[in-house]
Amino acid sequence: MKLQFKLAFYNTITKIAIITFLGILILVSINHISVKHLQQRLIQKKAKFVSNLSTGEINDLLTQQKTFTDYNLLKEEYIILKQVKQNNKPLKNHFSQEIRSIEDNEEEYQILTADLVFEGTRYELELGETMAAVSQLEHTISVFTFFILLAAVILTLITDLAFTQFLLAPFYRIIDQKLNRVNDPINFNYEPIKTTTEDFKILDNSISILMNKIATLFLTEKEFIANVSHELLTPISVLNTRLENLLNDEQLTQEGENKLFACLKTLSRLKSIINSLLLISKVENNQFNKPDLISIKDTVTEVYEELEHRLLMMKLKVNINLPEDYNFTGNRSLLHTLISNLVSNAIKYNVQSGLINIYGNKEIDGFHLYIADTGQGMNPEEVKNAFVRFEKFQSKKEDSYGLGLAIAKSIAAFHQIIVDIKSEKDKGTTVELILPI
Repeated sequence: MKLQFKLAFYNTITKIAIITFLGILILVSINHISVKHLQQRLIQKKAKFVSNLSTGEINDLLTQQKTFTDYNLLKEEYIILKQVKQNNKPLKNHFSQEIRSIEDNEEEYQILTADLVFEGTRYELELGETMAAVSQLEHTISVFTFFILLAAVILTLITDLAFTQFLLAPFYRIIDQKLNRVNDPINFNYEPIKTTTEDFKILDNSISILMNKIATLFLTEKEFIANVSHELLTPISVLNTRLENLLNDEQLTQEGENKLFACLKTLSRLKSIINSLLLISKVENNQFNKPDLISIKDTVTEVYEELEHRLLMMKLKVNINLPEDYNFTGNRSLLHTLISNLVSNAIKYNVQSGLINIYGNKEIDGFHLYIADTGQGMNPEEVKNAFVRFEKFQSKKEDSYGLGLAIAKSIAAFHQIIVDIKSEKDKGTTVELILPI
């Protein structure tokens, strides 16, 4: 998970926890708040009722019946006013929550009982309002609270993602420009990325210091490769020349001639291995340019023509099916070596009178080139180690050094080409190259 999403996730979870705690506190307090609200309404109704006691209609009812009772149609509210005995006790108000029966319907009410004096007569006023109103109010507040919490969570997540994206933008620029886009440490861009975050400045500076060290090592390695090329290959060439001159000696015996041929063969093998290792090293150190526009179809044809004599020796049939050409920018010589090594392996490990299929097609992610053979194939462990240097896969070929696929892998990586091998023992091998757009 990206750091941006981790930070946003952490901030959101923290705020959700706080908001949830406050929400639960509100929900727990709803009943108390609702009851207080209902009691305040009853006090207001009492004040309004008392202010209307002087009207003629209510006065007549009190005079005639000593008791006045009223309730609304839904029986959610009721009023009872009754005359009580005169005493010297102080007037008081108190609230209670009780069940009352109104026309055979029992409901739980919040009740305000109050004493009052009207025209010298003491009365007891009872105002009641059903608790269903409290439940309704609790439901309204709960729904409102839920939507407020939901909106807060969504808003928090959006704002956190936007803020962390803004905060981490310099970090991603450092990763992209100072690491992902760096193919050659020698030409590294040491200009600092603009940021106000001290930690990112430290990271940027550390990467620049590291790249400077790597660039120094690269230069040292390139110098070493150049020295090796001269110091190893020159003596080999000298020995090769001297041995060839000895072969021209007319007094040389047959046994001596055979030994010289064996020495020349060993020198040739040594020279081939050194050249292969040097090629891998140079490719991995980006010592080649990629200025050429290469036709895949033409390159495959050239490789076929070069290896045709080997195909005839093993009586192999080759099917080339490339109806659509693909042009690729890179190093022509290296790409030729890549395809040549793969086709050479398809010949080397094939069976007598076998088949090689070379075909390809353009897809969304690039051009897919396949080189398939009907040879001895590989087991899963051999496929896993296919690109390891000096792995020969039980080959008895004298010209096999175990470097062909290692060279192919290095050249492919240099051109950002994906290499995939699918193989089955005794059924053949298919190598897939995915050339990027």
